[in-house]
Amino acid sequence: MRIHALPSQLVNQIAAGEVVERPSSVVKELVENSFDAGASQICIDIEQAGTRRIRIRDNGCGIVKDDLALALSRHATSKINSLEDLQQVASMGFRGEALPSISSVSRLTLISRIAAAECAWRVSADGSEIYDDPQPDPHPLGTTVDVQDLFYNTPARRKFLRTEKTEFDHIETLIKRMALSRFNIGFQLLHNQKEILNLKPAVNETQQAQRVAGICGSAFIDNAVTIDYEASGLRLSGWVGLPTFSRSQQDMQFFYVNGRLIRDKLVAHAVKQAYQDVLYHGRHPVFVLYLHLDPALVDVNAHPAKLEVRFREGRMVHDFLFSALHRSLADLRPGQNEPVLIDPSPIAPTSNSQTPFAGSYRQSPQPTQTALPWQVQENLQAYAALSPPPVAEPTQEALVVTNSSAMPPLGYAIAHIHQIFILSETANGVILVDTHAAHERITYERLKQQYQQGAVPSQPLLLPIKLAVSQAEADLAESEQAFFTALGFEINRLAPEAIVLRAIPALLRGIDVETLIRDVLADMCEHGTSQRIQAQANQFLATMACHGAVRARRRLTVEEMNALLRDMEQTERIGQCNHGRPTWIALSHQDLDKFFMRGQ
Repeated sequence: MRIHALPSQLVNQIAAGEVVERPSSVVKELVENSFDAGASQICIDIEQAGTRRIRIRDNGCGIVKDDLALALSRHATSKINSLEDLQQVASMGFRGEALPSISSVSRLTLISRIAAAECAWRVSADGSEIYDDPQPDPHPLGTTVDVQDLFYNTPARRKFLRTEKTEFDHIETLIKRMALSRFNIGFQLLHNQKEILNLKPAVNETQQAQRVAGICGSAFIDNAVTIDYEASGLRLSGWVGLPTFSRSQQDMQFFYVNGRLIRDKLVAHAVKQAYQDVLYHGRHPVFVLYLHLDPALVDVNAHPAKLEVRFREGRMVHDFLFSALHRSLADLRPGQNEPVLIDPSPIAPTSNSQTPFAGSYRQSPQPTQTALPWQVQENLQAYAALSPPPVAEPTQEALVVTNSSAMPPLGYAIAHIHQIFILSETANGVILVDTHAAHERITYERLKQQYQQGAVPSQPLLLPIKLAVSQAEADLAESEQAFFTALGFEINRLAPEAIVLRAIPALLRGIDVETLIRDVLADMCEHGTSQRIQAQANQFLATMACHGAVRARRRLTVEEMNALLRDMEQTERIGQCNHGRPTWIALSHQDLDKFFMRGQ
């Protein structure tokens, strides 16, 4: 066949294959247009999960009558004018492909009115880019896009759609996620004339938290901490779940970059590293986070549906996210966000621990609590000033402090139950502490601090290890030599594609260091940084801490229990042990009244 130009409608239908995957894709593009129009109220009216009708109405700025037909043409936009504009996009849409792509696979009607116009104007489209003159319409200020009979002229696309329930679930999930990105906008979602969602604008922090609770569940807000961290022109805000409030799936992770919901490997890696030693194995953190940065520092044109972005300073963003999340989790102290009672069943290991690849891989066994002798004596004198001296042990009731304002966050110990749990009375109720888990975290944090403060002991290898690597990895090993030296490694370059390992940290002796170095270099090539060495060291320290923690079945004195409580109040990440298990739970006066039906 001779080379020929494709018809306009076919061109638009091909473009629709990238933009319009299913009805929820149409909803996404149209609601984002409403965002850019400055709307404060958006109504999404769906019929038969969007296959029959999708009608989006907003109260935004509207479209000028003479621009209506142009708005339905390919690559027509009001949001950029030059290549420089494309490098710092601040709007949700900018390529001018959504409306013509949607109109090429549906029957579309566009109605809009600007503030200065006497009436609204209406135009219809079928993808051919041939339009009748706009007709007057009594529409109020704003815009309505009415999409009917989606994929009516591409029946093969309809065959790939799921059931009505499944397709509408995608739309509902999308609207909830978009509602989290714009607290100042009200959303109404209807399906087959039935109201599904009605979210009012959230103008203050309390209303915003209520919207998050309405979408993610009240349990999320009850078990989350707010974060607001700013540095180097970057700002991270939102809510991060406590490590003890985690999920088996990654279905409650919402990350927004300048108001745009995205999925990004760099972001996922930074979050994973921040939670690495506080999360129970196989669990995933929950969060609703907002990253704000200069639009010039992020490329939002990296994906046809704009679901992915590309950071121009990836390593800086990664380090910022890790630092902000790591610090917010480390700074949690008793009395700030008290853990609530959580059903332990979701994180209990299943009876069948075999993975689908059990023949090739095995799960690492959890450290067992062997009966090693240990005395909790090292800090009794140090915490004597923080804790009033207890009264003689026979009179346990005398330990109660009448002045609740003078009581520390974790209160004072009353009993050592079953020689496992500390029962402590606080100003707001009581708490139960898992002695071994709490002391394990305390010991672990001390070991990490000692390891990080001093020069890392290095152990020369009797036989240096030669590694064949790529030239890029060899360049990285050479340029980052100070990084490896600070961690106790001695690495030299032998050839353009070879390095030699001459010394390793003494703490890591006996491990497969060759694989570790290769993984570190791979991480640094992909993410610009790596935490593998620290993670490996932390794993050894965690094992040492587990063996060094106070054993179960050893009776603690009141002084020892109070010393442990004071130590907990000063320890980072004390809410979880090294394996992600809760170290303590709280029962407030209200919880106790509810258990015993007092006041009912």
